[in-house]
This record gives sequence, structure tokens and C-alpha cells, in this order.
Amino acid sequence: MEINTNLSDKAKHDYKLVRRAIAGDQRAYAELMDRYRDAIYYMLLKMVNNASDAEDLTIEAFGKAFKNIMQYAPNYAFSTWLFKIATNNCIDFIRKKKASHVSLDHTNEEHERATKDIQASIPDPEETLINDQKMKLMRSLVSKLKPRYRKLIELRYFSELSYEEIAEELELPIGTVKAQLFRARELLYNILRHTSGKM
Repeated sequence: MEINTNLSDKAKHDYKLVRRAIAGDQRAYAELMDRYRDAIYYMLLKMVNNASDAEDLTIEAFGKAFKNIMQYAPNYAFSTWLFKIATNNCIDFIRKKKASHVSLDHTNEEHERATKDIQASIPDPEETLINDQKMKLMRSLVSKLKPRYRKLIELRYFSELSYEEIAEELELPIGTVKAQLFRARELLYNILRHTSGKM
């Protein structure tokens, strides 16, 4: 695949990193993430106006980009492709959030309809079993993390504590909690990426 000569030096360097990543070089993935993580995060933060959602969406954007990295074509910059993936994923997230939001000020008829919809969305036994299996898989993946990262993931996603509650529980500054959780999610994503082919 020939590189587009119109690309900037930065974009050409990115393309070299992409080629190395496709060849299995983990450091190339890490460098691509380091180059764009902050820019992606702040763009998404403007879109969702929620730091926690922006962090999750940042990891998702890189996850999708790395999973589909073979589809990247160097006729435009990698950063353009990555930002498009992040933007589209965020738009989907906002759309789903709006769709799942039930307004509190609707009429009785609408309320009954909404209640029926909620009852219909209760998972059947088969779905419950699948969800249980997913949770077991997640727990087994989390158990592979270092103890400090494992504890953070468990408190945030299994116990559903806020950043403030985690900081209090672990007696850590809130900034440290956020930074370590971000790192924990990266590590978890790497484990997932290596096991997804075997599932």
C-alpha cells in the first residue's frame, strides 16, 4: 500500500506506526494512543459534557480503531480516520442515551405504555444466563490485572462507586483515581483484544 505523498510529516509518521501495529508491535499501538488520547478525550468531553462518559468513549474509540486498523487507507491522515470513528461512536452513544431516557412528565396513557415497554425489556432466562456468562468472563479478565488496578475496576464497575467514593475508600487523590482507572481500562482492553479471537 503506497503512502500518500500529500500527507504531513506527522501523518506519515502515524502511517509507519499503523504498519508496525498491524505487524503486531504493541509499542506502536501505545504510541498512537499517546499521540491522540488527550485530543480525542477533550473533543468527546465537549460533545457529552461528562468526564466519565468521555473517558469511556475515548477507550471505545481506540478499541474500535485498533480492531479495524486493517481498514485504514493512507490516502488521508490516520488522525482524520480516528476522529471520525470517535465522533460517530459518540453520536451513537448520545442517540442511545436519548432513546432510553423516559420523560417524567407524560400522560397516564404514555406512562402505561412506558411501563409495558420497561416490563418487556426485562431479560428472559436465556438473556440472564448470557449476561451472567459475560460477567464471569469480565471478572476472569479483571482478575488478570495487577491488584491495584483490579480493585479500581471492581469498585467502579462492579460496585458502581463514584470517583469520589473510590478516592475516599482507597485514600487516594481523585486525580490519581482517574488516571489509574484510565490505565486500568487500557490494560483491560489489551487483555480483551488478545482474548477476543479465542472466545
